[in-house]
Amino acid sequence: MSTPDNADETTSARATAFDDEAILLIGHGSRREKSNEQVRELAAALESRLGIPVDAAFLELAEPAIDEAIAELAALTSQVTVVHCSLFAASHVKNDVPLAIEQARAAYDLEIDNGAHLGVHPAILDLLDDRAAAVEDELGVDRAEDDVAVVLCGRGSSDPDANGDVHKLARLLYEGREFDRVEASFIGVTEPTLEESLHGLSKHRPDAVVVLPYMLGDGVLTQRVRDWTTEFDDEYPYVDALAGDPLGTDSRLLDVFADRWQEARSDSVEMSCDTCKYKVDLEGYEEDVGGARAMLRALAHQQSHADREDVDDEPHSHDAPGKHVAVCTNQTCAKMGSPAVLERLRQAARDSDHCDARITRTSCLGRCGDGPMVAVYPDGIWYGDVASEDAERIVGDHLDRDRIVSDLVDQTL
Repeated sequence: MSTPDNADETTSARATAFDDEAILLIGHGSRREKSNEQVRELAAALESRLGIPVDAAFLELAEPAIDEAIAELAALTSQVTVVHCSLFAASHVKNDVPLAIEQARAAYDLEIDNGAHLGVHPAILDLLDDRAAAVEDELGVDRAEDDVAVVLCGRGSSDPDANGDVHKLARLLYEGREFDRVEASFIGVTEPTLEESLHGLSKHRPDAVVVLPYMLGDGVLTQRVRDWTTEFDDEYPYVDALAGDPLGTDSRLLDVFADRWQEARSDSVEMSCDTCKYKVDLEGYEEDVGGARAMLRALAHQQSHADREDVDDEPHSHDAPGKHVAVCTNQTCAKMGSPAVLERLRQAARDSDHCDARITRTSCLGRCGDGPMVAVYPDGIWYGDVASEDAERIVGDHLDRDRIVSDLVDQTL
């Protein structure tokens, strides 16, 4: 942030505000520093909007990490509200951030309220409408007079709830507007892909196709959207096609962040639990129930027992396991051999005289291509590229002796 002329007064006011509450804006993190800087810009703008200190943190690939940011805030304030930059509720929102928050609550005397993802919001619909209008101007078409089709392109997720919200957003963008049609598509992971959607639209012969990359930062994925749109435009000369800009740091996002902040601090956060694959049996996702959610349950359970250690009359019918091991068995990791890893881990744990761990399958851990992935909690150690023959080392070294298998470490939380 730039330093204002009244820097001393601003610093003093910020320090006073920290006594009451701070906001932690959490972005995904990118290898492109430009994308990370956009999150920091949004944090600074939100601070100016709300008059409350706002810091930025990242899930991966950028600093500070969530635990580092919370550690700094814990020394300055007693209350932190987490606001997400995530567009939809997939694994990061439902699993990774809640786990980091549970660990922080156990480590610090700090009240932490967890907000919802950006989701479907009127301000985002207005922003997307303007992005589409900008592309129409560049193409020289008018939706009121020409057949203009829109493709809303998301990243794609292994979570059906998140993918469903992309379709909902596309439908709401269509309602009440003069587009010929608005369709949802994805870069990968799920279908329909952008290439499939574009080729399908060619059969309707619209005058123009507007492709909207539904992403915050302008990075590798948005460039892929542009490239595929250009290829389509070249292949079908009778249809003008052009990709628009991502959401970026548009000020309307601050309206959404402010609403999510108010919801979190007033205990009115609404999540789509009825369509959450971690909580209900959805067709094709039955094995995901209890996976990532079980990690949270194990951490909270273990902490509840730790809180009772000095209470002599507290009844205990059982003890929580010392560690919880989650093996990703989603599609990509499964193809790379994760079911065999899961079984070898369980067998090695049964053969051990010292292993105090629960080993379960989980859904996508968001590291597709780096698997099979194995996560060990509450240590926050994620192992990647794990082969079945590595199971004995993970059990014998890490689970039995608390010695991290360093050559397998993918990341730490």
